[in-house]
Amino acid sequence: MALLNIVTYPDPLLRKKSRPVTGITPRILQLLDDMRDTLHKAQGVGLAAVQVGVLRRIVIVETEPGQLYEMINPEILSKSKKTQINNEGCLSVPDKWGQTERAMTVKVRYTDRNGKEQTLNAEGFLAQAIQHELDHLEGIIFTDVAIHMLTEEELNGD
Repeated sequence: MALLNIVTYPDPLLRKKSRPVTGITPRILQLLDDMRDTLHKAQGVGLAAVQVGVLRRIVIVETEPGQLYEMINPEILSKSKKTQINNEGCLSVPDKWGQTERAMTVKVRYTDRNGKEQTLNAEGFLAQAIQHELDHLEGIIFTDVAIHMLTEEELNGD
C-alpha cells in the first residue's frame, strides 16, 4: 500500500489538461492501486490522477463502499437535461464546500484495468461524482462551476 500526496489548490497542476493513457502497464495498475488506497485514507468518494500529480486521464469513484469504478480514458457520452443541485467538496480544495448543478444522469464510456471497454449509466450521487472527477481531467475545479459557495454557518445548518 502506497499513499500518494494529494495536490491542493492553488497548485497550477490542477489547471492542466490530462493526457490519454496509451497502454495499461504495470505502472498504471500500481497507480490505480495507490489512488484507491489514497482515496480510502482521505475518506473521499473520488480521485483523479492529476490530484496525485499524474497528468493522465484516470479517475476512480466509490460512492458506495465496495463499489469502486476505475476509469481509464473516461468520456461522457450523454447527460440528462434534468439536473440536480447538491453540496460538493474536493480533496484538493480542503475545507471548502459549494453547491453545484450537475446532470442527474450520465452515460460514461471508459476502459477498465483489464483493458476492457465499459459503459456505465450513472445517476444521482454517482453521476455527480463522475462529473466532478472528469472535470479535473480538463483542469476544472468544482469552485469554477459552483453556483454558490457555502459559508461555515450554512454548512453546519446554523
